Amino acid sequence: MKNGGKWELSKMTVLAQEGSGVGIRHTCQICQLARRARIATLACGTANSLREVLTKMKTTPTLDTADFSLVLGGPLFQLFRRTHLSGDALELLLRRVLVITLFAWLPLLFLSALGGHPLGETIKIPFLYDVEAHVRFLIALPLLIAAELVVHIRISPLVRRFVERRIVVTEDLPKFNAAVNSALRARNSAAMEVALLVLVYTLGVWIWRSQIALGAATWYATPEETHLHLTLAGYWYAFVSVPVFQFILLRWYMRLILWFRFLWQVSRLNLHLTAAHPDRAGGIGFLGKSSYAFAPILFAQGALLAGLIASRILYDGRSLMSFKLEAAGFVGFFVLLILGPLVMFTPQLMRAKRKGSAEYGLLANRYVFGFEEKWIRGDAPETSELLGTGDIQSLADLGNSYSVVGEMRIVPFGLVDITRLAAVTAAPLLPLALTVLSVEELLTRLVKIIL
Repeated sequence: MKNGGKWELSKMTVLAQEGSGVGIRHTCQICQLARRARIATLACGTANSLREVLTKMKTTPTLDTADFSLVLGGPLFQLFRRTHLSGDALELLLRRVLVITLFAWLPLLFLSALGGHPLGETIKIPFLYDVEAHVRFLIALPLLIAAELVVHIRISPLVRRFVERRIVVTEDLPKFNAAVNSALRARNSAAMEVALLVLVYTLGVWIWRSQIALGAATWYATPEETHLHLTLAGYWYAFVSVPVFQFILLRWYMRLILWFRFLWQVSRLNLHLTAAHPDRAGGIGFLGKSSYAFAPILFAQGALLAGLIASRILYDGRSLMSFKLEAAGFVGFFVLLILGPLVMFTPQLMRAKRKGSAEYGLLANRYVFGFEEKWIRGDAPETSELLGTGDIQSLADLGNSYSVVGEMRIVPFGLVDITRLAAVTAAPLLPLALTVLSVEELLTRLVKIIL
């Protein structure tokens, strides 16, 4: 029996071990299935979360989207990057200015020297005496190129402010994002820059020949009956230098149109404006300050007008005062060009001011009536207690807030902004006063104006 018992015990042990092995195998399979189910659940959850994130990315502007730039795009910008004239953020400004300026101006000096017209006395306007050409290529052109960096630094953060300051309400964020993407697509459009190039070599050349070129013998052309006979330098001037300048200038006008188109789209959204904002513009006063970014462009435009007037005074015998209406209209036009489109926010600012006046007027009534009930019609407290109470300070704060609401402007810019932009545009015209006044007289009048 012992041996038989041992045998039975051994058999039972083996069976038990086999059973436990089967149980272990079944348990492992169950664990594997559970792990697979858990992984599948996590994968589904991750997929759903990823889908939600992607949906939010499509509808909510991210910081990368909001940090758009008016100037970092287009075929010309890509050409500058490939030729190492610019970095990804408009680096290498000095190199870019020197290369483009010398490309437009230096061949004119060389070709006019070959033609004997740099200082020639046989023609009315030698090259080195052509004030208009030098102002265009040595002052205005470098300014227009440098303005790209200024606009990129000052305009790019403004789009982000609409979101960071919660001026655009959450429900309109998809529309805001669509406006941003639309502006970026237009900025990067190759067709638009090709159209500008075609315009320059058709209408631009015609305007230069018929309206700008002088009808006298110059270093670039001599008049022959009804047309101009271009010199060798004149061909480079008419078909290279002037088109380059006109293209860069028109490209700036295109960017201004894109910027104001974007602002128009934003002005149609449901904006959260408050009449009590300290900037006196409902919270969008930064738009008026952003106009200073375009100051180099206005200065370049003023320099162009100054060069044109100087040329007519020196070589056509006209007086400075004969241009006073043109100069005033010119300055007013370009200030209006920059600030005028911001008036598109006026309807929303007016609504915010009316609403703020009504709400703060009601609040003021309730507080003042309560103040009078407590301090005027009730038991009169001692003077020290009255001056030390928080009610007096709250009444003063309420009065300040009500004053801010009353002073709110219905445009996002002020008189100071208009004055500064006008001064920048007119500044290049100031040296022309030396044609009618001495230096002493000019300084005396400036001191009287300033002081």
